[in-house]
Amino acid sequence: MANAYPGMQAAAKQTTESTLDRINILPQPFPIALVDFTNPVGQPINFEHYKGKVVVVNVWATWCPPCVRELPALNRLDKSLDAEHFALIPISIDAEAVNVVQPFLESLELSTFNSYFDPQQQLRDVFPLDTIPATFILNEQGELVAYVRSFVDWDDKNVISFLNQFRNSTVKVQ
Repeated sequence: MANAYPGMQAAAKQTTESTLDRINILPQPFPIALVDFTNPVGQPINFEHYKGKVVVVNVWATWCPPCVRELPALNRLDKSLDAEHFALIPISIDAEAVNVVQPFLESLELSTFNSYFDPQQQLRDVFPLDTIPATFILNEQGELVAYVRSFVDWDDKNVISFLNQFRNSTVKVQ
């Protein structure tokens, strides 16, 4: 058999595609409505609170395997982001989010990972939530500039430079 010798087998197709390539960058920033969700301590909040920062909004649920797969990398990303310029906002859409999310995160040894909550999925007025995980990136003005409706490897060495492109993306009027 011709392929029986070492090195004769067809080379495995190696792909250098980064999952960051899945992120769709909008041709221009898109203003979004302010819709409340709940912060980790149960208070209503919206994205206005994060103006001046690039915001990475990750919509997830405990019952979604690709979402759960992303969580450890999102936790590491959160720890590596400069909090002065960036905010990671993971938002659970679990119906019983307040009761199930924190015990679930603790079971994954992610007890310090802070998730926000949107059990009524009010954010669907702003973002399509029919496919999760989904990540939406807002510029410093709170406008949608990019999104992905799929799993992303947030451990990718290029994540920070990718996110940096959205800093100071529009001229601030004084």
